[in-house]
Amino acid sequence: MITAAALAALATACAVGSWRFTTARWTSRAPRLAIILWQSLGVAWGLATTGAMLAYAVQPYEVGVLQGLIAFVSGRTPREPWDALHVLAMIAGITALAVLVVVLVTAGVQALRARRRHRMLLTLIAHDDPGMPGVRVLDHPGAAAYCVPGLRSQVVVSEGALRLLSRDELAAVLAHEAAHVRERHDLVLLPFAALRRALPWSKVVADAQAQVELLIEMAADDRARRYCSPRRLATALLRFGTAGAMPTPNGMLGVHAQNVMARVDRLVKPGPELATPVRYGYAALSVTLVTTAPFLWVIQL
Repeated sequence: MITAAALAALATACAVGSWRFTTARWTSRAPRLAIILWQSLGVAWGLATTGAMLAYAVQPYEVGVLQGLIAFVSGRTPREPWDALHVLAMIAGITALAVLVVVLVTAGVQALRARRRHRMLLTLIAHDDPGMPGVRVLDHPGAAAYCVPGLRSQVVVSEGALRLLSRDELAAVLAHEAAHVRERHDLVLLPFAALRRALPWSKVVADAQAQVELLIEMAADDRARRYCSPRRLATALLRFGTAGAMPTPNGMLGVHAQNVMARVDRLVKPGPELATPVRYGYAALSVTLVTTAPFLWVIQL
């Protein structure tokens, strides 16, 4: 019972923390750290929520959650008799865990299929440019720049974007898209998209997904400005915003008109970095969240 209560308390703390985190103002000053903390909150909440139900369900075995599930699957007789609440908790816990796993796998499979179809489409409507090795040029008059992530990643720009941007601005945009590919931001977004599928009614989940989407754009901006002028990237974003950029294809990561001014402001007038003790504090919190839930799965309190 103590394990179930501890996991329930952790799940509640993660839910409240996520709600408060959606309005945090420091995240734009350290987007990578904020992304890690969001991931830690998501993992801890999922394991704690399902673990609390399963911990109560296997309480008659008087062992930890993981050992109790193994005992249940192997057909061992519990030390105490089952009652209706234990059975309901087992059904609810297994169902919740299965839903989280299924939506995650489904979201991953759908993303892979969308990217495979888009690569096939690009072979028909895009071409290589000798002046931009490794970049596919899309034969479309609208402004678009995005990447197709994966093992065979591609960076794509449209003819409209080539006409819209100067050479330096184009180099900045390509550096931004290359950062998405290099840091595999598609994998960062996947669990949040899956959780949104599982909980479409949750405003906290919707806000978390929206904030992570903005944070990965800011993280890619930070990576890109190592190789280009931040002002050139800012002017490129403004051009895309005023020109009405094409929607990014499903499953891809690209330049769009959302939150342009927030990104431009931090590129032109970057704020002070977080103090080192604060950074270490948030990093320690992330590690604690990620390790506490699995720890409570394997011990009996």
